[in-house]
Amino acid sequence: MKASLRVLAWLFWTAISSVIAFLLFILLAKSVFMFYPSINVQSLLVWVNRYIGYPEAYYYAAVPIVLLFSIYFFRREMRRRERRYLDQLIEEVHLIGHVGPDHKITVRSISQLGQLAADINSMLERLKLSVEEERRAEQTKNELITNISHDLRTPLTTITGYLGLVEQDKYRDEVELRYYMNMAYEESIRLKKLMEDLFEYTRLSNKGNNLQWNRINVAEMLNQLVAQFGWQLHEHGMEARLAIEGQLVIWADGDKLRRVYENLITNAIRYGQDGYFLDIRGRVQGDEIVTEVVNYGEQIPHRDLPYLFERFYRVEKSRAQHTGGSGIGLAIAKNIVELHHGSISADSDEERTIFTVRLPQKFNRPEPENT
Repeated sequence: MKASLRVLAWLFWTAISSVIAFLLFILLAKSVFMFYPSINVQSLLVWVNRYIGYPEAYYYAAVPIVLLFSIYFFRREMRRRERRYLDQLIEEVHLIGHVGPDHKITVRSISQLGQLAADINSMLERLKLSVEEERRAEQTKNELITNISHDLRTPLTTITGYLGLVEQDKYRDEVELRYYMNMAYEESIRLKKLMEDLFEYTRLSNKGNNLQWNRINVAEMLNQLVAQFGWQLHEHGMEARLAIEGQLVIWADGDKLRRVYENLITNAIRYGQDGYFLDIRGRVQGDEIVTEVVNYGEQIPHRDLPYLFERFYRVEKSRAQHTGGSGIGLAIAKNIVELHHGSISADSDEERTIFTVRLPQKFNRPEPENT
């Protein structure tokens, strides 16, 4: 509707201006005849008819006048629209300062101002995403501090409690003394492991850890790990079964990759004690090396599976000191696998729980950085 009114206004002023121009032209002609009586209308018309033609002469005179006034009023209207739109943009930019980046500027196809409005909206969208990411980072930091405080307080309370009993001589005999000291020692080891896990997770999360790339035989690594965990498996009444198919050779950081499987095997021993076997499988699938750590313990609820690899997440909701680890092991494993451009996932049913690691077999070793 507004566009139609603008077109009508433009045509109206063009017509009025053209008529006024014709009248001025007639007055000018009469003035010429008045001051130069030797020139008469008849001789002028004869000249025009002979050298220009009739009615072409009137067309030639009318068309430029109408065209010039059309261009003038069109540009005048465009300048007015740009000025109004610029005032609107200024008001909306001021409004953003009060309501925040959620406000969107109206985009119109008016010269380059429309593109400017679109760019401002795009900038606001990026700013909004940046603010949301900052809020999430702040929330994550607060959650991290809360979880760390909780996990550190538990072993520290236990250590200070038992050492306080020893300091106050509140024990019956040497056996009870050794029990108190042993409990304090075990909690100190647990505290040390938690601090190491926190440090490792922080380094991996901040990408401040340069991988040492080497050619790794994953099959040999898994064989060594089975031997390494032999005593723990025996203590928990479990038996490891290793099934390897093909040549599992990749470029990787051996120490970091070993940490992945150590965490998975430790997790399988801790939560798979109800089952007798712990299966470790490896095979080549397409361009990937696929390894699986399988335990036959209690099923992990499906609602918990998407969160297993988040830091401090435990399937058992109670933070009992003897039922779980630091809650960071699987998060560390995920970070390490992703640094190797791979993926890790978990699946669980009533019979078994499977942790699957996929690593690209043909991933090119990165060139060392020049120092």
